[in-house]
Amino acid sequence: MSLHPTVAAVTSRIVARSAEGRTAYLDRVRAAADAGPARGRLACANLAHGFAASDGDGKRALRGRTKPNLAIVTSYNDMLSAHQPYRDYPETLKKAVVRAGGIAQVAGGVPAMCDGITQGRDGMQLSLYSRDVIAMSTAIALSHDMFDGALMLGVCDKIVPGLLIGALSFGHLPTVFVPAGPMASGLPNSEKARVRQLHAEGKVGREELLEAEAASYHSAGTCTFYGTANSNQLLMEVLGLHLPGSSFVNPGTPLRDALTAAAARRATEITRQGGHGSTMESTPIAEVVDEKAVVNACVALLASGGSTNHTIHLVAIARAAGITLTWDDLAELSEVVPLLCRIYPNGEADVNHFHAAGGIAFLVHTLLDAGLLHEDVRTVAGRGLSHYTREPVLRGDSATGDLTWEEGPKSSLDRRVLRPASDPFQADGGVRVLRGPLGRSVLKTSAVKPEHRSVTAPAIVFDDQHELLEAFGSGALDGRDFVAVVRYQGPAANGMPELHKLTPALGVLQDRGQRVAIVTDGRMSGASGKVPAAIHVTPEAALGGPLARVQDGDLVTVDADAGRLDLHVDHDELVRRPMTGRAPQGSEWTGTGRELFAAFRATVGSAETGASVFPALASPPAQEVPLVQPA
Repeated sequence: MSLHPTVAAVTSRIVARSAEGRTAYLDRVRAAADAGPARGRLACANLAHGFAASDGDGKRALRGRTKPNLAIVTSYNDMLSAHQPYRDYPETLKKAVVRAGGIAQVAGGVPAMCDGITQGRDGMQLSLYSRDVIAMSTAIALSHDMFDGALMLGVCDKIVPGLLIGALSFGHLPTVFVPAGPMASGLPNSEKARVRQLHAEGKVGREELLEAEAASYHSAGTCTFYGTANSNQLLMEVLGLHLPGSSFVNPGTPLRDALTAAAARRATEITRQGGHGSTMESTPIAEVVDEKAVVNACVALLASGGSTNHTIHLVAIARAAGITLTWDDLAELSEVVPLLCRIYPNGEADVNHFHAAGGIAFLVHTLLDAGLLHEDVRTVAGRGLSHYTREPVLRGDSATGDLTWEEGPKSSLDRRVLRPASDPFQADGGVRVLRGPLGRSVLKTSAVKPEHRSVTAPAIVFDDQHELLEAFGSGALDGRDFVAVVRYQGPAANGMPELHKLTPALGVLQDRGQRVAIVTDGRMSGASGKVPAAIHVTPEAALGGPLARVQDGDLVTVDADAGRLDLHVDHDELVRRPMTGRAPQGSEWTGTGRELFAAFRATVGSAETGASVFPALASPPAQEVPLVQPA
């Protein structure tokens, strides 16, 4: 089918807008490429340092100038369930690379923090910043001029975007991302959410809550809800950076092991030097992540009802490749991209159910068939996104020799979870951009019932999420319709923490029949839903945004259907009002390492421009911004 005209128009606009930046980026990374192994440019002392710890075979290979050397950049730690399987990956990958005709070294590690552990804690204020720390750590790992390709090991929220941003700085290197897969299904996510609400109401104790949480998060692998971590995995496939069908295969299975080895072989094959008998063309990551691939990722995010965090991360990733993506692009795509998935928190199913229903292979098939994805892209699997309508299959007993790819399903195996583009759950995408006197924001509609998508109610202003939870606990919010304005939570204020801890409390009030919504310059978890939440409000309160002048009792409208975020206050009156409240300052940052990130708070860009500290990726320098004019 021909490409949908809106997808074509948005892509053309991005190409035109990005022309100067994309050209400069490609010129830079292409100049870094070298026909021989990168280590051939090193002086003898430099090279000797690079192979000093290798075994005899490794030293001989690295002294030579024919075999490609692959960098392994790992985010392994055994606190994160999603990353624990990576413990044994380096040796598996090294052996597979050697068999394919190359050599591999662990180039470095990157930090990997868990948003699930830090929710509601001070450590969450470092979470978004950690993405850029990971990007810098990736750059340090790849900076030794030893490598001809890379294997990236990462799954969770900020880790994959950080690895990708870092890898794009070395865009001349072919790079394959290697997933670890989700844990097996445990306690249904809907039941876990029910127990959380009961605990918020004081109807069950800590022990009952802990039992439910432990039954849900119960083993190695990614959490099974469709939050940012699993959105990462789906987007890496659609970007063409995973092997087809590899994202949602459970850890510790023969197929998972075979796919890990296959990723190493493919990474070797797509280097300039290639591997044994390789016929693959060199595939630098800069040539994979282009304007069409970025649009494909946006479409997949919208069609699957993915994490709102990617309205920030995709913008930053695109900018790292010299591409300027805007929220307006996402909004326009959302008008024509249908919602095709119901995965918790947008439905009852988890990612294992989604995978069994047809998963990414069917999702890509139906979106291609509807003309909503670009087929003519480069991927690590070869030219053409149609590679990703196939599924990996093991034939026989071997965990490596009998891995093959076969065409995936052409119809959904469970239409309660996954539907074709011709029969969607809703006609438009799962993310909306709201506009109005308070600024611009993002709202995830896919998890909000239609009757809750428009709320007009008096504001109750909070400068910290704990203030809202205290008000809920005291009963001060009972029986009232309201819009919770939770401000000073933006990137420059305190690192833009996720406010997922507010979801159970607000969900309780909504279930009681109250009309409630939240407006914040902070983030909500990719697992959040149910309650309408206008998040990522830009400009943020700490930089003089209108949120800083909102008062208790002001009438606020959050209208997802109309795309409006309105403050029903006369504009001249709003301008005359003083700013109230503030972000923490000075010694108030002491603790949990937050004092080390003052430079980040001072230089970070806006949410709408990717919330990055890198000058090439960020908005103009932080300064007080004027009030948004009324629409």
